[in-house]
Amino acid sequence: MRRFEIAGAVLNENDPALPTAIAAAYRDRMRPLCLCREPGIPMYVAAMGEQFVVKRMPLSGGQHDPACDSYEPPLDLSGLGPLMGSAIRLDPASGMAALRLEFSLTRTGSRAAPTPGASESTSVKSEGRRLSLRGLLHLLWNEAGLTKWTSAWAGKRHWWNIRWHLIEAAKTMLVRGAPLSEILLVPEPFRAENKDAIEQRRAIALSGVQPQKTGPRKLMVLVGEVKEFQAARGGHRLVVKHWPGFPILLDERAWTRVQARFEAELALWAANDTSHLITVATFGLNAAGLAIIEEIALMVVAENWIPYESAQELRLVETLAKLREQSIKGLRYASPADQPIAAALLMQHRPRPLALFVVPASADDAYEAALEEMIASRPEMDSWIWHAGQGEMPALPVR
Repeated sequence: MRRFEIAGAVLNENDPALPTAIAAAYRDRMRPLCLCREPGIPMYVAAMGEQFVVKRMPLSGGQHDPACDSYEPPLDLSGLGPLMGSAIRLDPASGMAALRLEFSLTRTGSRAAPTPGASESTSVKSEGRRLSLRGLLHLLWNEAGLTKWTSAWAGKRHWWNIRWHLIEAAKTMLVRGAPLSEILLVPEPFRAENKDAIEQRRAIALSGVQPQKTGPRKLMVLVGEVKEFQAARGGHRLVVKHWPGFPILLDERAWTRVQARFEAELALWAANDTSHLITVATFGLNAAGLAIIEEIALMVVAENWIPYESAQELRLVETLAKLREQSIKGLRYASPADQPIAAALLMQHRPRPLALFVVPASADDAYEAALEEMIASRPEMDSWIWHAGQGEMPALPVR
């Protein structure tokens, strides 16, 4: 059972006095301490309507005990490790994460639109590494807690709470000294009876990217669920769920590059009717007031909104979704496909935590050597390996 220290008082998560104490901490801007370890680990309080929620500080999950809900697995088992200290820098005083982005948030009239996904390079000096568009989406998804799952949550993850957690995560991140949440747009759930109010709020949010007479145009970052890509004159329209009547345009060259760069994601989405396709895109408004995509990346997620990048990973995600034991999905961030990462982790597995790896059929000797090195670097964990080219998924170890 989790325990918190708030204003000198120690309260467990079932204490009837806890909600009042959390509300007071939010009002007084106090940081509760999670007592999963000693000394306590600073947390923060976020407002969710009229309720208040204690959340971990950005990228502080490794400081928590593995049995704590706020725990995050070691960074070196995902693609996040190489980005820390360069693309992502933590400020211990403020608890904020400063991001260095690889993509632009402005658009000049003479600059050609970038290739969608061009930032996913395979060889980058670590000291110069910045966060790609896909890497930003992975970071938001992870910090929003959307990589975790247990069967007890079945039917309880919907777009409205996904949106809230994404925006709260963005509030803990800085881009050029300002909160990422100020330039992030995540569509609110659409209801026909609230259409006018929703469109008014969207117009207010877009006021900062209205085209100016001089200077570069400002861009915003969209995270939303793709409903469809529609053919249009001279290109395609991206139709985002919960944004009816607000198409976002891609020119024909951009659409051709999207199909090439995200061929796997589009195919996985098309192959499974219960999956969702998530887009992250920078966009602005042209002189006619139309939304134009500048750069875009895609990520496919399962029915329970857990990301996956192959048919084999979907099989694993669907198997883990049936377990009461909490799983954590690994994300690639900027790591190329020919480098191994942990597909998922069962950190509360007994007798020892368990790292799960899916080795693609195309893996070569260098991949296998890197995998062996990764497993050897974590002797405190057991490992489960599925060589996808050698047959069906092996059974998961019994807890």
